[in-house]
Amino acid sequence: MSEKEVILKPEKLAAVKGMNDIVPPDSARWEWLEDRVRSLMGRYAYRNIRTPIVEPTALFVRGTGETTDIVEKEMYSFEDKLNGEALTLRPENTPGVVRAAIEHNLTYDGGKRLYYMGPMFRHERPQRGRYRQFYQLGAEALGFSGPEVDVELMLLVHDLFAELGLRNVVVELNSLGVPAERQAHRAALIAYFEQHLEQLDTEARRRLHSNPLRILDTKNPAMQALVQDAPQLLDYLGDASLKHFETVKTLLSCCGVRWTVNPRMVRGLDYYSHTVFEFVTSELGAQGTLCGGGRYDGLFALLGGKPTPAVGWGMGLERVLELLAQQGQAPVAAAPDAYAVIPDAAALPRAMQTIQALRSAGVAVQMHAGLAEGSHSMKSQFKKADGSGARYALIFGGDELAQNSVTVKALRDVTAVQSRQSLSDVAAWAATLQSSP
Repeated sequence: MSEKEVILKPEKLAAVKGMNDIVPPDSARWEWLEDRVRSLMGRYAYRNIRTPIVEPTALFVRGTGETTDIVEKEMYSFEDKLNGEALTLRPENTPGVVRAAIEHNLTYDGGKRLYYMGPMFRHERPQRGRYRQFYQLGAEALGFSGPEVDVELMLLVHDLFAELGLRNVVVELNSLGVPAERQAHRAALIAYFEQHLEQLDTEARRRLHSNPLRILDTKNPAMQALVQDAPQLLDYLGDASLKHFETVKTLLSCCGVRWTVNPRMVRGLDYYSHTVFEFVTSELGAQGTLCGGGRYDGLFALLGGKPTPAVGWGMGLERVLELLAQQGQAPVAAAPDAYAVIPDAAALPRAMQTIQALRSAGVAVQMHAGLAEGSHSMKSQFKKADGSGARYALIFGGDELAQNSVTVKALRDVTAVQSRQSLSDVAAWAATLQSSP
């Protein structure tokens, strides 16, 4: 190589800021949580729905709300280079589920209970429990108008948190009534805030006439006293809305769920009506909302479908996992039942045949790898076996194979005596590897 020739080192690439890799052993915590979610959803008769990550931008502008923070500031939107279509990475999934229900006529034969898990995308400042790609669990009950279904959705969250062992999570409720009631409240809010313009920050002034309800959700400490004295929507609810809300509270209490009414809760999306709720904790700082949702009876018609009642919620899985870890409830990765120690590459055919038979019988086996690249001492293999967390080591040595057998050595129970097992009938002893040490 001449002095002028330079070898350029490729640029090191990293994940996009706020979009995180989930790698072992941390991924085991996610699998553990997802397994419990699927089990609980089955007991409540909720069925899985999977919608595209990319949707038409108009779906969120119309469904989520043109004046919401999500649509105004946070969406990852782009133009399809092939046809010029305006597309968006989904920032939430309720509009997508409703779009799918309309497109596939899912409620033609009655209501549907659905759930989903998957990534959502919002362009905001990454911080604890708040990422640009985040994972959301959601449940939606489509085609049901009664307050008992509002309660069922909250019971689903309550039971999940109880099964996970989460503590210090409280349920807050409010009612947003129906559009006419919100319009009367909206007019009262505008009149109230116009009398206190000098106390409004820039964001509140911008929202005053476009979405004054969102001013109630301000995080500005200087405006808290002003917001506290603002007209409350509960005072504008009619008899039907009040009855719906009272039934929700009564049924929650009957089922042993403690709740409080938060008259300032408005949620961040335009499509809610009647019941809204949040499950919150004080242990995650500013990102203390673990789950939020409510009823959105007008969304189907807003997206071009027939008027259909609906209620649902969304839950940030990162926040749930963080709270689990903070409260000492974080699970550990499951260890294999056995680790295959293979002293010589010549033993690979018989060893791998046996390992496959064990796996077919339901035994989790980790095989030592890399023998073809050179010798691996028994000492180093046993060190890896111990590090794997396996309860047993399976030793495929020359003496063992000569006798058509394998040595089974307990790694966690020092009092256990190692044994020889026949390779002719693996199924006969496979289950012993799954028993507790």
